[in-house]
Amino acid sequence: MKKHVSQSRVSGRCRAPPSKSYTHRAILAAGYADEATVEDPLVSADTRATMRAVSAFGGTVDRSRLDAGTLTIDGFDGRPGVPDDVINCENSGTTTRLVTAAAALADGLTVLTGDDSLRSRPHGPLLDAVEALGARAESTRRNGQAPLVVGDSLSGGTVSMPGDVSSQFITALLMAGAVTDEGIEIDLETELKSAPYVEITLEVLDAFGVDAEHTDSGFRVEGGQQYTPHGGSYAVPGDFSSISYLAAAGAVAAAEGSDGVVIEGAQPSAQGDTAIVDVLDRMGAQIDWNRDDGELHAAGGDLSGIEVDVGDTPDLLPTIAAVGAVADGETRIVNCEHVRLKETDRVSAMAEELEKLGAEVTEERDTLTVHGGESALVGAEVDGRGDHRIAMALAVAGLVAEGTTTVAGAEHVDVSFPDFWLVLDDLGATVTDA
Repeated sequence: MKKHVSQSRVSGRCRAPPSKSYTHRAILAAGYADEATVEDPLVSADTRATMRAVSAFGGTVDRSRLDAGTLTIDGFDGRPGVPDDVINCENSGTTTRLVTAAAALADGLTVLTGDDSLRSRPHGPLLDAVEALGARAESTRRNGQAPLVVGDSLSGGTVSMPGDVSSQFITALLMAGAVTDEGIEIDLETELKSAPYVEITLEVLDAFGVDAEHTDSGFRVEGGQQYTPHGGSYAVPGDFSSISYLAAAGAVAAAEGSDGVVIEGAQPSAQGDTAIVDVLDRMGAQIDWNRDDGELHAAGGDLSGIEVDVGDTPDLLPTIAAVGAVADGETRIVNCEHVRLKETDRVSAMAEELEKLGAEVTEERDTLTVHGGESALVGAEVDGRGDHRIAMALAVAGLVAEGTTTVAGAEHVDVSFPDFWLVLDDLGATVTDA
């Protein structure tokens, strides 16, 4: 599917979708529980994959009250059953990794697979860790990529693993470790990238009554624990990764004389992507975050390029690159090599697609530099690369590009922000179907 985005001005109020990261963890935590209710979940392609996994392990996911913002889950109470069939995680790397450790708890074997993109993403360190902890975990192609075969009763213990491939490996083991006999202690061999995502995990575990903690060399979770959410339910906060596109739209294309874009649902949380507030503020946008009310105001200003380290916030790279193409001077996005391991190589994808719009970009292995002062954006057809974050970031650039920008693969926003195009239209952007 293609969407046309014409040069536009935006203003008005909108609401952030619920957090994808929190929703994944909450659904699986509810699966580990006897029963639980998840309030305000994000229902998207990725989170539906996690719901299917919980069902495959013997849980029941009741979506009948989703209109009221409620997901009711009867869990598998700490011991997943062996699925009747292969679990298809589609394009959701988070589902695959979190469910890999859950599947390792089962007495028999689980097969996990997904689409072409997912089957190219690395899982090797997690598979090695699961095997070191006493279960079976292997790639059918012996390359660390799905399809994966996992199972044979993970018992727990201590394991060493790298921290610079994916924080989701740590999340997976901490969530599973709480219901093992021995618990799991993780010693990190390298610096942890995307560390705020593990903090999200610790926050969700705590809300479900599970104790996990930092150690001098990594993390530890005691075994023999039960998942029991406080009050029987868990409420998902707004998603700052998605908020970043709305805030960026206000920063680059706020209507003159307006208050810009006002985003509801921006409650403080452990999300590392709250860093977008500071990034846009440093670039010169008019940013005001009322944390008590959970409202973020974003409007334009004299935008200038800055340097941003995305070691802990990889999902912000596409947004920052798009804003950098509009700002004066250079925007240097550093410490970004791990961003190449997402749904697509997001570093190359943003470099190549912004160049189609007329931006001057320099790509290095660990750095992406956008030369905003040398860029004059002009509408063109760009490719979202099957990646929701690339498609949404290119739409932000399209608000400023002269003429009309056509975003191919527009349907992939369903992964994290199903209503993105509708929200953009409601804010005043000219968005039409191809």
